[in-house]
Amino acid sequence: MKSGSNGPGATAGTSARRSATRQKLYEAAVHLIAEQGFSATTVDEIAEAAGVAKGTVYYNFASKNELFEELLRHGVELLTGRLEAAAATVRERGGGRVDALDAMVRAGLEFIDRYPAFTQLYVAELWRKNRTWQSTLLVVRARAVAVVEEQLRLGVEEGELSGEIDVQLTAAALFGMVLVAALDWQAFQPDRSLDDVHASLSLLLQGRVAGRP
Repeated sequence: MKSGSNGPGATAGTSARRSATRQKLYEAAVHLIAEQGFSATTVDEIAEAAGVAKGTVYYNFASKNELFEELLRHGVELLTGRLEAAAATVRERGGGRVDALDAMVRAGLEFIDRYPAFTQLYVAELWRKNRTWQSTLLVVRARAVAVVEEQLRLGVEEGELSGEIDVQLTAAALFGMVLVAALDWQAFQPDRSLDDVHASLSLLLQGRVAGRP
């Protein structure tokens, strides 16, 4: 059978190109919006920064609002995937739940170090209540925090962590700790290394969550 332009290879190529284009738009949008604000950033500016035509933006996203909503979803899903992978790697090597949590702290710091503009936007949007994407933001946030909750819950069930821990609140606190500490590090203590920041947060995690001396 002859392979034509509409075969599986062509479809895969089109999908890869579209994915690459959307990634360019995400990166352009996140930097512009972090610098200028959502309202001040235009679709023309996003297209120019991404190196594509304005029509390409609307081909991939119905509106600037949809682009930003998908940007938030995309970014948090990337973060969630890294947290899950970090925990899974530690567990595969025989580490405990606290070790998995510690690896997730580091993975979170590494993500924020690589995508600081996205993190700034994400934290800022959490406090705004009049956005059309607020419900989406809450859903993706819950997804990320749930990854931390799982390790805490299993740690309690397996006896590694105290049963007195409020799993839901502690998960949110750990997630927030990494976000705020990383932003503070980048804004006010940029000379500190990632290893140094992680070591400090690791001590806090070991002492407060694990209850170790």
